[in-house]
Amino acid sequence: MSSATLEPFRNADLLGPTPRPLGVVILTVSDTRSLETDKSGDVLVAFCSSAGHQIIAREILTDDLELLRARVTAYIQQEGVQVILLTGGTGITTRDVTPEAIRPLFDKEIPGFGELFRYLSYAEIGPATLQSRALAGLARGVLVFGLPGSTGAVRLATEQILRPQLDVRTKPCNFAELLPRIR
Repeated sequence: MSSATLEPFRNADLLGPTPRPLGVVILTVSDTRSLETDKSGDVLVAFCSSAGHQIIAREILTDDLELLRARVTAYIQQEGVQVILLTGGTGITTRDVTPEAIRPLFDKEIPGFGELFRYLSYAEIGPATLQSRALAGLARGVLVFGLPGSTGAVRLATEQILRPQLDVRTKPCNFAELLPRIR
C-alpha cells in the first residue's frame, strides 16, 4: 500500500482582493505585546488588506478570561462585524485562556478548523503542533477564529485556510458565501 502525499490547496481564482469584503476585528491576546511589537497582529492586518477585507478594529488584550469574553461579546453584537480573528492565548499554559473565553460564546463550533490547522502545522513544526488549541466557531452569526500567537502559525492559517474560506470565489464552497444564510 502506498502512502499518498497531499498537495497544499491551491485556488487559481484567488488573485487580488475578494469581490465581497468582510468586516474584520483583529484581537491580539498577550500580556507582553504592544501595537509596536505585535508581529502576529501585523500579519493579520496585512492579510486583511491584501484580501480586500475591511478592518473594523484592532486591539491588544491581556490574557484575562473575563476581559477577553466581554470584548468578543461586544464585537459580535456590533453592526458590520462578520469575522473576529484572535491571535494568542491558545497554548496550554495557565495564562492561555482564549479557548475558555470564546468557546462558551459559540452557537456552533467549527472543529474542522483546528483539526486542519494542526494537520497543516505538523508539516512545519512536527508534533509540537499538539500544543495548539486553535479553534473556530460561529457566535451570533459572526465567524470567530482563535489562532496561536506565533507569526508562522498566523501566516499558515491566513494563507492556507482563511484566505480561501473568507473569499466568495473559492470553489466548491466557503464561509463567505454562507454568512448571509447564517445571520
